[in-house]
Amino acid sequence: MNDVYDTNTVDAIIDKYEKSASSIISILQEVQEQYRYLPKEVFTHISNRLNVSRARIYSIATFYENFSLEPKGKYLIKVCDGTACHIRKSIPILDRLKRELGLGSEQKTTEDLLFTVETVACLGACSLAPIVTVNEKVYAAVTPNSASELLENLKKEESDNA
Repeated sequence: MNDVYDTNTVDAIIDKYEKSASSIISILQEVQEQYRYLPKEVFTHISNRLNVSRARIYSIATFYENFSLEPKGKYLIKVCDGTACHIRKSIPILDRLKRELGLGSEQKTTEDLLFTVETVACLGACSLAPIVTVNEKVYAAVTPNSASELLENLKKEESDNA
C-alpha cells in the first residue's frame, strides 16, 4: 500500500467509472474529495489503470483551478474577493484570518493541516457581502471580528472532538 493514498480506494473510484478515460475529471474530483488534494503519486496509478499518459492527467489536474496538488486543511476557508465583497472590506478579513493562523503571504495551509485559507474571485452571493465559506457553509456580512470568532469556534469544535 502507498503511504500517501490507498490504492484500493483509488481503484474503487476508477472502477466506478468503468475505467473510462473520458471520466478523468470525475475520477480526479473524487480522489481529491477523498484526500482533500491530489497526491502526485496518484497520477501514475490512474495513468496505468486508464492507459492514459501521466502528462494528460497532470495537465487536466493543473488546468482546472478546483484541483489542488498541495494538501488542504480539514477546514477550507474561502474568502470572497469579488467586487461587492472587496468594496465591503474582504481583505481585512483575509488578513485577520492569516495572521491568527500564522500563515505567510504564500502559505495557505497551517502546518497541522487543520486550516486552509484561500481567496476566490466570486462566490455568487453579492447581496450578503462580504462572505466567507467554511467547507461550503456560507457566512454572510463577515467582519474581521466575526471571522476571528468563527475561527475560535472551529478550534473549540476541533479540541472538543479530540
